Amino acid sequence: MPNIAEIDKNFKIETNIDREDIKFYNARTAPFKIYGIYHEDGKFRRMPEAVAKTVSPSVLALHANTAGGRLRFRTNSPYIAISAKMPSVGKMSHFALCGSSGFDIYINGEHYRTYMPPFNFDGGYEGIVDVPGEDMKEVLINFPLYSDVSELYVGLSESARVEAPTPYSLEKPVVYYGSSVTQGGCASRAGTSYQGFISRELDIDYINLGFSGSAKAEKEMYEYISTLDMSVFVMDYDYNSTSAEHLTETHERMFLAIREAQPELPIVILTLPKYTLPEWARVRRDIIRGTYERALSRGDKNVYFIDGPTLMALCGDEGTVDTTHPTDLGFYSMASAVSKVLRKILGK
Repeated sequence: MPNIAEIDKNFKIETNIDREDIKFYNARTAPFKIYGIYHEDGKFRRMPEAVAKTVSPSVLALHANTAGGRLRFRTNSPYIAISAKMPSVGKMSHFALCGSSGFDIYINGEHYRTYMPPFNFDGGYEGIVDVPGEDMKEVLINFPLYSDVSELYVGLSESARVEAPTPYSLEKPVVYYGSSVTQGGCASRAGTSYQGFISRELDIDYINLGFSGSAKAEKEMYEYISTLDMSVFVMDYDYNSTSAEHLTETHERMFLAIREAQPELPIVILTLPKYTLPEWARVRRDIIRGTYERALSRGDKNVYFIDGPTLMALCGDEGTVDTTHPTDLGFYSMASAVSKVLRKILGK
């Protein structure tokens, strides 16, 4: 088959940036603001490498995937370019490359373009989009969900203004902990994880601590989470618990540890996102519901529960790629259910 980009220009990826007036900025410098990740020892990370090493080898391998990372700023540049250095790239048969490894740009709260990574790229890539109009615009660029990024540079017209973004309406982030679903598999774009939908709808910051196949509620992990200054904590690791017995041993223990550390913190408990529950999933749902009901019986007024059928209510059984990982429709359904609870908690 010939190269599809030679047949249909809409599939052509522009990676050679050639603008005479372009000026590149390091995204880690003011007035640019980065959320959800931070730079440490040569790359962006979601949590400290030293802590990740104590949890498990797989969490260590995944903790620098930039899921939930966002760059925000304001500009009136007629174009916005990126140049990314990426030491590790996620490629999977069931996951769109622009979701696992692409950068996704929103202008004034609306999706604008995706910086499409070339299929066989390695080590990073470049992209540019034209942005008509001379007015100042709020820009949001989502980092890849399943790849590492060591550096990101933003190219703007050297005559353009660039300013700090409008702050989020909520200073403290929502923290999500969980599985590959939490990390964002298999969203078609970096901005369509369920947390991305919620963040834009409610104008709130967040940290994504989803670890594909590796969220086992380890003591080291929940001790770290307990130290975070957050507005809400969302527990979403059902899929990665190795058995019903493991879930019984770990779920309430993790909940109680975080509750002890932060007595007034709102905690939202999710079960695995599946509309039609087989017997094994119903057993696990009941274990998690038990954590919730016992918390209520103790007088806990800051605990909330959402089960799988509720999470997938808008899409039924059509909301996944492989019966496990949500499509964008599945993530939108999850976001709808979770945002209703967050609105109640945050008074939005």
